[in-house]
Order: sequence, then C-alpha cells, then structure tokens
Amino acid sequence: MSNNTHTIHRHHHHHGWDHNNPPALTAAPGDTIEIETVDSSGGQLSPQSTVEHIRRLNFDMVNPVTGPIFVEDAKPGDTLCVTIESYRPSGWGWTANIPGFGLLADDFPDPALVLWTYDPGTLAPALYSHGGRVPLNPFCGTIGLAPAEPGTHSIVPPRRVGGNMDIRDLTAGTVLYLPVEVEGALLSVGDTHAAQGDGEVCGTAIESPMDVTLSLDLIRGQNLPAPQFTTAGPVTRHLDGAGYDVTTGVNADLMTAAKDAVRAMIDRLGREHGLDSVHAYLLCSVCADLRISEIVDQPNWIVSFYFPRIVLS
Repeated sequence: MSNNTHTIHRHHHHHGWDHNNPPALTAAPGDTIEIETVDSSGGQLSPQSTVEHIRRLNFDMVNPVTGPIFVEDAKPGDTLCVTIESYRPSGWGWTANIPGFGLLADDFPDPALVLWTYDPGTLAPALYSHGGRVPLNPFCGTIGLAPAEPGTHSIVPPRRVGGNMDIRDLTAGTVLYLPVEVEGALLSVGDTHAAQGDGEVCGTAIESPMDVTLSLDLIRGQNLPAPQFTTAGPVTRHLDGAGYDVTTGVNADLMTAAKDAVRAMIDRLGREHGLDSVHAYLLCSVCADLRISEIVDQPNWIVSFYFPRIVLS
C-alpha cells in the first residue's frame, strides 16, 4: 500500500459531477491528500461583502469542489474509505439567506448576510453580530464521488455517491465510506463549514474556506447502498453544557412538521432574546438541530428543534 502525500490547489475545482471530468490528481490507497477549497460562493463573497453581493450571486459559480482525485484500483462496487485527518480553517466565513433557498424560503423572500471572523488556531466560539457566540466544529459540507450516470449533474443535491450531504459530523477523525460507481472513484471535496446545525435550515452554515487533509483506503466489492460513516467520539458535547431549548412540530407530513418546529423557535428567540426573525433564522441554521422524535404513532409525526442554550447564555 502506498503512503505518499499529495496537494491539490484550489484552482483545480469544478462545478458539476461528471465522470468525464479529467482528474486533477492520481492517488493510491494509503495516500494522504492535502486539499485547498473555495468557499461555497465560488469566491464571490469576501470579508468585505455586503447584502448586495447576495443579490448579485452568479449561481453558475456556487458550490465548487476541488478535484477530482482518481484513486488507483478503485472499481465500481468497491467502497472508498476517506479518513478526515484535519482541517486548517481560514478564520472568516459567511451565512446568508438566499432568496428561494432554505427550509423557510417562502417566509424569508429577501436576502440577508452575516459575516463572521474567528480564531483559526483556537477555534474559540465565534461572535454572532446580532447576539451570542457559536461553538465551532469544522467539516466538509460536500464530499463525494462521480456518479455512473452520464452527463454533468448539479452539485447542489446529495446522491448515492455522496456529494452535498451537509452532515455536520464529518469532522476531523471521522471515516466516511462512499460507494464507487466509476473507475477510479473520482473524489472531490468542497463547501467547508466552520459550524452548522443538523438541517442547515436557512440553506447556509458558517461557510468558510479551509484546507482539508484526507487519507484514502479501499474495501473491495462491498457495494454500499449509500454513504456511511464512523465518528471518532461524541458528536454534541461541544454544545451540551447549558442544555437546550426545544420546539416541536406535529403533523402527518415530516417536512411540514420540520417547518413548524423551526418557525416556533424563531418566534421564541425573538420573544426571549429580542432577535429579529431573519437573524434568528440564520443563527438557527448554524447551531440548532432538527431531529425526528417520533415516526411511528400515525397519523402524526413529531420533529423537534434543539437550540443550544450555551449560544445565548
């Protein structure tokens, strides 16, 4: 097994999944790869941006991913094991309400933007400009392989081979298992986040460019039905210290229940902490967790929304 180290620079990025994309790098099982990423705006936003930049976003440039990486000996039906070794954050990020996007898009038709700065060395909780501090835990929002289906496919929705999964537990130490559909697997990575709640309800997290170090391995012939992963330890401890405020939605439709739970939390944050609705919505997206609490007592299901009290304590 190889044990070489490679680097892919951020200019080796693409904007669609396509197994005909030429590889930016060839690596072998056992290799380590240091990857530079571009933020999910595709470099259109910066620490000096204003809400006008959200109005003018070119959506052909969003969600770029660095790669693809051709993995030697990877064949359809195999599983690519990706160990996330470390992140090197940039120290800045953004969260936005993008019109037409997000769980409550109909409730929030106007653009909004919050800029963040944080210490990339200590990863101390980041100050939210409208009140509160958010604990940080960097991860890749998008990490996936090329699909077998021909043509170029949007990076926005997740797929069987991974992609824009926005799973906040893909942090350092996690091992991600991805089903291989094409020769060489063709791994790409991007959309790095400094923090996010489960659900990413407004459609953006703390979007923050950073470098990612991964190591690769292969399992032959496992043919997973969808991505799986193993975490290195607890996944909520960094937010548990002061407990949670929780709202619920009760409905026969899970999506409606999720929306109702989030709306109730936005109202609660406004009532108890004086946050205006859109900035409560953005804050929920970066630190609060949607959970299915009950899905067996038909005809109604319960979705709960957990807001960590430590953020505003």
